[in-house]
Formats: sequence, C-alpha cells, structure tokens
Amino acid sequence: MNFLIVDDEPLAIARLTRLLTSLGHTSITAASSGQEALQYASQQTFDIAFLDISMAQMNGIELGYALRYAHEDLAIIYQTAYDHHALKAFDVGAVDYLLKPYTLEALERAIERVTTKNTPQKLRLLSKAGENHYLLSPQELYYVKADLSEVIFRSSEGFSYYPKKISDVEALLEPHGFLRIHRSYLVNLNRVKEMETIDQSRISFSFDGIKETIESSKDGAKNFRHLFKSNT
Repeated sequence: MNFLIVDDEPLAIARLTRLLTSLGHTSITAASSGQEALQYASQQTFDIAFLDISMAQMNGIELGYALRYAHEDLAIIYQTAYDHHALKAFDVGAVDYLLKPYTLEALERAIERVTTKNTPQKLRLLSKAGENHYLLSPQELYYVKADLSEVIFRSSEGFSYYPKKISDVEALLEPHGFLRIHRSYLVNLNRVKEMETIDQSRISFSFDGIKETIESSKDGAKNFRHLFKSNT
C-alpha cells in the first residue's frame, strides 16, 4: 500500500511514520501542507491518506474534498486532537477518524477498514458545484450531461460537476440503469416519468421530480427501443 501523511506538525508525521513502519509498511510520503499534498497526489497514486484536520491555509476537510474529487478511490483517514470535526470528516467519505494520541492497535484497525471498504459496496460519487460538494448515489441522479472533459450531474441538489468523461461515466453507471440516449446524455431509466416520440423518431424524456426534458438522438432512440425489445 502507498500512504500519504499530511500534517503540519513534524513530530506527528514522525510518530505516524514510525507506527506504519512497525506494521510493515514502507511506501510512505509525508507533506506538511495541503498544497504540498495535492502536488504529490498529482504525481503518484496513493491508497490511503492520513490527514490532520487543523492545518493553516488549507485544513484537512478542504484537502479531503480536493483529494477525493480528483482521486475517488483514495481512502481517507482523519487524525486530530479534537473530536468535534467527526461529522464533517465523514461527509468527505472518510474511512475512519483517529483521535490523537492513538494506539498502534487503533491504527491497524483503521487500515483494516480500508480493505473492508474496498469490497463491493454501494457506489457513491463525489461531485462539486462551486464550494459545495455532494456525495451522490446513482439513484439520486436524473441524468448526466457531457461537458468537455467533465460531466454535469442533475440531481435533486441541482447541477454539479464530476471529473470524468461521459464514456467513463457510462461504463460506471450502466449497471445502475443508465442508458446513453445521445452523445451528450445519459438518462437514469429508473427516474423517467414519461416518454414522447418527437420528430425523426427521436424520444423526449421527462422525469419524476424535475420539470426538465431531455431529447435523444436518432441512434439513442434506436438503442432505447432495442433495449426494451430485447427485454420483452
């Protein structure tokens, strides 16, 4: 496993490095600030990031959102001397929350939870809109729209961005009932309320809960009809 430690206290970095080494882990990178951590994360892949919460300039919660947005598979474990940040930590999708000074046994249990977390589970997608972040399940999405190298999620929370191309998101969401009905759109068939055939045999989709409609391409309409013919 590759570990990233982010803490502005050198003694805290040294202690955690020593504990990890005693557990047999040797691939450890340390950063003393959020900006330094983001630079390391842009250059290499980490399995687990240990983040201190109370840091200057960029705190651990802000850093956690930035890391998870760019690297959704990264497991985050928070370490802090204060327990009142716990709720925000788990909003980021943290695997665990360690109160300093924690024991070697507590650290080992936290790492074991990452293995458990990496087993098949419900898919959650971290998107953002401005300074707001949303941890969304596929069931919460109405449709997905391509936007250059990103996509836009439409959920009950509004519109938010997710940093993957629509072809990658299509492969991710297809098992959850999503269909590519246009080069720029995926629709969640489980949230479709009505369909209407429009010009050139295209289909207009409306949804239960929002007033917007999405129009398919001719090929997208053909794919939709073929899917439901295959299921009859």
